[in-house]
Amino acid sequence: MLICQNSEINVLVDLLRKDEVVAVPTDTVFGVCARYDHIQAQENLRDLKKRPETKAFPIMCADMEQVLQICEMCEEEKRVMNQFMPGPLTMILKKKKGVPSFVNGGKDTIAIRLATSPILAEMIGKLGIPVYMTSANVSGEPAALTVEDVPGVKAALAGKVEFAQASTIVFYGEAGWKVLRQGPILLQQIQEATSKGKKD
Repeated sequence: MLICQNSEINVLVDLLRKDEVVAVPTDTVFGVCARYDHIQAQENLRDLKKRPETKAFPIMCADMEQVLQICEMCEEEKRVMNQFMPGPLTMILKKKKGVPSFVNGGKDTIAIRLATSPILAEMIGKLGIPVYMTSANVSGEPAALTVEDVPGVKAALAGKVEFAQASTIVFYGEAGWKVLRQGPILLQQIQEATSKGKKD
């Protein structure tokens, strides 16, 4: 495996353009990513993860602009994204019409993260499109916390993870915010931030 430094991210971008899977450190665990708009890239990622087709991959965007290209967001969701992301949070958002069904297994929603470091934002920005981002381990196995733990990729970005815990996953619906998977960010923090935002 080729280990790339921050100054060598163009190597990773070129591999992503060719539908390859690369490994990168996120704030929570080591992740593997692939461009979201090509079926072959998704299949390569599925093969690596040994993940069933029924389970969609989260998508990481460089910035809010990329999120709004593929998802619809209400003001409440934008408020939480601005407050907690980039950070250890995944938001379930409504998919925009026109986004191919293969992207998220035909579902109406997409799990979204914002790039968790400036170097990841730069890499995704240079690619020009969001990427699938998922933990760098075979499905059901322990998460990869170092680059040495990452299975079967051609190249990886050097770096360390911060939280060593998967992100909190949240969804906003008619009943308000709901936590689908607990991680470093608590529901109470989100509720307090949004109620304060409404008062300001």
